Amino acid sequence: MAALLTDPFFAEALFDQLTDVVFFVKNARGCYTVVNRTLMQRCGCQHKSELIGRTPLDVFPSVLANGYASQDQHVIRRGQAIDNQLELHLYINQTPVWCLTHKIPLFDREGSIVGLAGISRDLHMPDNHHPVYQRIADVVAYIQQHYAKQLTLECLAQVAQLSVAQLERYMQRIFQLTPKQFIMKTRVEAATRLLGQEQTIAAIAFACGYADHSAFSRQFKAAVGISPVAYRKLHHKLLHAPDH
Repeated sequence: MAALLTDPFFAEALFDQLTDVVFFVKNARGCYTVVNRTLMQRCGCQHKSELIGRTPLDVFPSVLANGYASQDQHVIRRGQAIDNQLELHLYINQTPVWCLTHKIPLFDREGSIVGLAGISRDLHMPDNHHPVYQRIADVVAYIQQHYAKQLTLECLAQVAQLSVAQLERYMQRIFQLTPKQFIMKTRVEAATRLLGQEQTIAAIAFACGYADHSAFSRQFKAAVGISPVAYRKLHHKLLHAPDH
């Protein structure tokens, strides 16, 4: 695994071909040592060297960078991987991107953690050729129409005429997300649209299916990395940033 730190060509050339995957390797200080072309372009850079040796704190606005750096240090200090975490990423001059993030610690031969490797894979279009696609599509439509209400797995399973276990299994196969992840994604997407308006955060929380302001803020920050108030300010700034 440590070869990723010492041999930057180990996987870089492969990940350079994937335009829907951000790939990176960082050392124990959280500095980029390897990045793929997709990350370079989404950060508004012309050359990979603009990222190498820098940390997220040097690359992203501080409100975003602090969350990224904290996530990195969790992996490096505790040696615990982050797997299949649904996140909404914001890049300069880019439409917000929903992705599934995976980060793993990297160890040397003595077992010491020397850094981390990670990918963030964009969500793909659903597999509409799956035999139960229409049933799951009905669930998705139901979520999109009723996300402001309380939604249970039992209720969604009835919509699909499946068991809860079947619903969860087919939802992941077709949409790459669990039902709970899809509900969260739908609610956060609705919130990002409403945050472009003048409604209060409490009103937006209620409109998106959250019983209270604090629960909304916690889940929004878990998905986006920043609070709803910070998103409202930052997203406006990113949309109007000059081209690099």
